[in-house]
Amino acid sequence: MIAALWIALLVCIVWIVLGEMPSGWDARMPLPYMIALIPFLWIPTLAISIAGFALRSTALGWIALAVCGASLLRKVQYWMNNLQAHNTAQMVADKLAEKRETSRETKEAQSGGARHGNGGFRVMTLNCRYGRANAGQIVEAVRSHDVGVLALQELTDDLVAALDEAGLSEVLPYRQLGGNKETDNGGFNGIWIRVEPSDTSPVTAEIPAADVPGVCFPIDAQRNVTFVSAHPKSPMRGCADWSAGIIGLGELSTSQKAGDITVIMGDLNSSTDHPSFRRLLADGFEDAALAEAKGRRATFPSWLPWPRIVLDHVLYTHGLHASEVRSFTIEGSDHLALTATLTLR
Repeated sequence: MIAALWIALLVCIVWIVLGEMPSGWDARMPLPYMIALIPFLWIPTLAISIAGFALRSTALGWIALAVCGASLLRKVQYWMNNLQAHNTAQMVADKLAEKRETSRETKEAQSGGARHGNGGFRVMTLNCRYGRANAGQIVEAVRSHDVGVLALQELTDDLVAALDEAGLSEVLPYRQLGGNKETDNGGFNGIWIRVEPSDTSPVTAEIPAADVPGVCFPIDAQRNVTFVSAHPKSPMRGCADWSAGIIGLGELSTSQKAGDITVIMGDLNSSTDHPSFRRLLADGFEDAALAEAKGRRATFPSWLPWPRIVLDHVLYTHGLHASEVRSFTIEGSDHLALTATLTLR
């Protein structure tokens, strides 16, 4: 019995180590799927630990407990990411300042304050599941959450028409759609915005997936902010393309002009456990849910309250502060919608 538990623990250890490979090495089946499940390995490792202590094998119990903690490290970042501050005193000061700022922003929003005039804007992203998402609910969510920028993936011509009919063009009158191609992964991408953009493009980054459309508008005389809607392929459509698509989005940061800001929204088919996704973050992007550090915003699958995994993200380059990251259901989609408030620093 003890030997079997040690073998099971060894398997879990090797499984967790898979998430520490160099970026791109995870582009082999079934590694993307195995790595996505690492945050749930606390279940078998905790069971092994309890069994070890029950069988009076304290070494097995303590080692399994340590491995249990290791499986949760990246998951815990969604609550304790601020521990990366320089020291405890600075961390406490920053947290208090953040609470004051969040409280002030919330009061402004509740009193009809001009969040957009205050340098902030609400964004939303949703994978529309082959165009089956409920158009009316999407438009209602845009209205109720005061969304200024909307990114949608897996669009169809029929859904775009239904969104127009439901009134999306009335609240977000400007849009840029990606090309509708047979090689798209589930449909094409689109992005809608409330203010008139200074520039638009159906392709902002060349990746082996659906086009990455984007809209741009000036922050001031020197800086611009660009919003894009992205959807790298899922591993089942080819692991090499999956990894290349995620890593390839990094060019949106590395090629931007100094002072400019880029915001990526979409179903990125990956999480912080995947080396390819961490490479994207290393290229200069911050994740809104990680930065806010108020919990995981697991978005897939929508029909299960647990277990869900993190696939959808709002990423941004330096110059923004993220708050009020939320997820909620839209009928017809297998993903939850994800919203965030982004404020200019």
